[in-house]
Amino acid sequence: MAPPDVSTSDHANPRIGITGASGFLGSALAKRLHSRSIIVQRVRRGSQAVQPDVAWQPEKSRAQLAALSGAAAVVHLAGESVAERWTPAHKRAIRDSRVGPTGLLARALAELPEPPRVLLSGSAIGIYGDRGDEELDEASAAGSGFLADVARAWEDACAPARDAGIRVVHMRTGIVLNPAGGALAKMLTPFKLGAGGTIGSGRQWMSWISLGDWLSAVEFLLAEPSLSGPVNLVAPNPVPNEEFTRTLARVLSRPALAHVPAFAIDLLFGEMGRATLLGSQRVHPRRLMEAGFEFGCPTLEQALRAELAHPLKT
Repeated sequence: MAPPDVSTSDHANPRIGITGASGFLGSALAKRLHSRSIIVQRVRRGSQAVQPDVAWQPEKSRAQLAALSGAAAVVHLAGESVAERWTPAHKRAIRDSRVGPTGLLARALAELPEPPRVLLSGSAIGIYGDRGDEELDEASAAGSGFLADVARAWEDACAPARDAGIRVVHMRTGIVLNPAGGALAKMLTPFKLGAGGTIGSGRQWMSWISLGDWLSAVEFLLAEPSLSGPVNLVAPNPVPNEEFTRTLARVLSRPALAHVPAFAIDLLFGEMGRATLLGSQRVHPRRLMEAGFEFGCPTLEQALRAELAHPLKT
């Protein structure tokens, strides 16, 4: 995959701002862009940052974001983790960390003397809700439930940037596979111990993407002017949970005889478990593929073998 065309910057080395750059995906993206000789401008929470990074306190002001003027692009990945039990306080934190700051960021970028040409803003396939075996793409309607409601509001918050002429892409990301973070990191220990197994019925669909392909897709979105609006960042071959379980066990050369029943997920994790572990989303990357993106790891076994052989190092 060629490096992105970020020649929109007037600087010798193009500059891209990233929020959430200390997280699993953000740190991997910062490392990838740096390897392309791109200046990475990390937008960090707080009152101080060392240049070229930007300090931002979204609860106070958006004036600090003036330092992003002249950036070729901004990639917005910040947000509270959803992988914890959803108490009322944590649900507020999930929503408040996404919707309000995204709106502030979008307005700030729209008002810059030299706004970026593109804003890639985080979103999630959770916007589709629990849809069983239904095949979903970017033309599918949003679903119901907490995550779907948050994702809708999250995407809507980008409107000021879009209205100002900035190309806005909503990156609807699925399960990103790498042993350094995300779902796979949590699954590896029990599977390596031979205690892995299916969850619930095992028939719920899992829409995944290798970290390598996620990074390449982000680069592709930075460079492809025809793409705006929602884009699914998932591989073209989603699998049921039972197939995911068998494949991961085979790759690790371990048995996978355990089974976690749905009622146990409900007891352990409540609403979060029902939505993220038992919910089913059979999502396809129609817009990416129609635009010509080529996946390096289109099948689950390819992805697991590649990512386990090359864990993320930051």
